[in-house]
Amino acid sequence: MSRNAKIAAGGVAVGLILLLLGLPWWVALLVVVGVPAAAYLALDPSQRRRLRRITRKELGR
Repeated sequence: MSRNAKIAAGGVAVGLILLLLGLPWWVALLVVVGVPAAAYLALDPSQRRRLRRITRKELGR
């Protein structure tokens, strides 16, 4: 698993934990959506193209 994938998975896990701890739902949603989005934006353009190409290939199965 790549470093950015680990960060994205960790962000989702933290968001779910925050939701269970009783923080407002919008805070948990912001973490769940924001961390993977930030990890995607941290990729350089060639990595983003490769990720999009792989994702489209997987959807065509």
